[in-house]
Amino acid sequence: MAEEVKYHIRLSKGMLQGAVYAVLPGDPGRVEKVAKYIDPNGAIFLAANREYTSWLANLSGKKVLVCSTGIGGPSTSIALEELASLGIKNFYRIGTTGVIQPDIKLPSIIITTGSVRLDGASTHYAPIEYPAVADFELTKALVEAAKDVGVEYHVGITASSDTFYPGQERYDTFTGYVPLRFQNTLKEWQKLHVLNYEMESATLLTLVSVFGLRAGMVASAIVSRIAGETPSDEELVRAEDNLSKVIRKALQIRLEAE
Repeated sequence: MAEEVKYHIRLSKGMLQGAVYAVLPGDPGRVEKVAKYIDPNGAIFLAANREYTSWLANLSGKKVLVCSTGIGGPSTSIALEELASLGIKNFYRIGTTGVIQPDIKLPSIIITTGSVRLDGASTHYAPIEYPAVADFELTKALVEAAKDVGVEYHVGITASSDTFYPGQERYDTFTGYVPLRFQNTLKEWQKLHVLNYEMESATLLTLVSVFGLRAGMVASAIVSRIAGETPSDEELVRAEDNLSKVIRKALQIRLEAE
């Protein structure tokens, strides 16, 4: 009897070859790059459907899945549901981010310990009072990795918004209007020592905790909301390079410890 292939991600349990770690970039276009950075000679393509592209890599003698989630909580929740049902137990979300604290230089690494739940998807799994927190061991490996590869990093809280524009208090929009509930929130998050904005970690960290599994979150800063909104091509390349170095080393730390 043929194995079930999950509808959205188009993967079956057998295709993962025993992988229990998954790296989750948002952008399908980053999946191949990340997989080949982890495993330059042996990474293989698995599937592509909608926003979900996946490759399988080998590191420290174990398989690691790299699977994109698309942008935002709803599509991330689908990937988490289907990957968890195939046996993935450890999730590392990687991405790019905009920082909101003036002392954070580009392209620093941001390691998230917990997220402000400005999403909607996570509320379908747990009430808003339920915290969106990262797994300690997976987070510790990210910190060790950042130190080891010699990149500047910051550890702390992320604001995770379902929207790129109003939820992150951006006024450069079609209407130029931000609803009252989001006006002045950038200053508030700064005052509360939130480090950055991104769009998936609240969903990731809430759902994986609800599932009884583990997740970590790391992003590379490509813009500072203090200075401007548009990343330079050079900054983007450096940020992605730093992120690849950190996630590969963190995976190696975890895989060799198990």
